[in-house]
This record gives sequence, structure tokens and C-alpha cells, in this order.
Amino acid sequence: MAAKLIVGLGNPGPKYSWTRHNAGFMVLDRLASLSGIQVTRKAFSGLSGDGNWSSERVYLLKPQTFMNLSGRSVAEALRFYKLSLSDLIVIHDDLDIPFGKVKLKEGGGHGGHNGLRSLAQELGSSAYARIRVGIGRPVHGDVVNFVLTNFAKEEMDSLLEVLDTSVDALEMMIKEGMPKAMSIFNAR
Repeated sequence: MAAKLIVGLGNPGPKYSWTRHNAGFMVLDRLASLSGIQVTRKAFSGLSGDGNWSSERVYLLKPQTFMNLSGRSVAEALRFYKLSLSDLIVIHDDLDIPFGKVKLKEGGGHGGHNGLRSLAQELGSSAYARIRVGIGRPVHGDVVNFVLTNFAKEEMDSLLEVLDTSVDALEMMIKEGMPKAMSIFNAR
């Protein structure tokens, strides 16, 4: 049985729990809840857990290094589990996708996302699968402040649906492969 390292990007601590930048943590928490995998073990400068899900051995990781240093945590876990970049799936927020949309991507640049920038620096490559959770762009104001604010009330009302869609996309990636999952979820 092959294994996957599934990483949700976010910032640690209750202050950031419901911020847009923590969409990756939220999806990973939803996956953990649905799969019964506890993500509570302190390892790899993060919180981790492992188990079987969707006919696959999965290692779940929430780096606790703050977003800008996430790559260190991910690199530690990949080395420990002896996994390659093709075994890595990263879940993160994306300003360029409207709220409520979930898109899949293989490789690519960081697009100004500091967590992805850190991964590229630490891993020496961006050749891994991604689940991009749309948070939209601010109409006015600073992007940094926007990503570090909580989701709006209207967004919170549909957030669970977004998290479930993200988990569904992840499951299809694992079961049926990235091309099929991309054709379904990127068309929505």
C-alpha cells in the first residue's frame, strides 16, 4: 500500500483558527474528523497523525511553525517517512480563487503565498499536488490583513460545504488520480 503525506497549511493558535489563511488546517481537521485520525502527536515541528483512509496509508500534518516556515516541517516529515514529492498533497488557501471554489493543481509557483514559498525553498521544488481552497480577494484593503481575518458570517454559513468539497477532491485524487480529479473539480 502506497502512502501519502497530506499537509494542511495554516498558522497555529486560537487567534488564527477561523482566519482565511487557515483554510488548509480547516480541511485537514475535517478530514481527520471524518476519517477518525487524530492529529495530536507533536512531531516534525507540527501536529501529526496517521491511519488508513480511502484505501491508502495517510500521514496528516499541520505545521506549527507559522505559515512562513511551513517548509521545514514538511521536509522533516517527508524525510522521516521516506516519501517523495509525488507522495505529497498540500492544502492551502488561494486568493485568486473565489470563496467557495476548490481547485486542484500539480506543481507551479507560489503566487505570493508565503507557505508555498517556504515549501519551495525547503523542498527545492514545487512538484507536488495541491488542493487550493478559494478565499477570494479583498475588494479594498491589504491582502495580508485580509488573509489574517476571520471568514465573514455569510462565508461561515457555507464553510462546512467547502471543507467537505475539499475532502471529496482529496479522496478522488487518491482513488482515481489527479487528472480525473482535476477534470471534475476544476470544472466546477
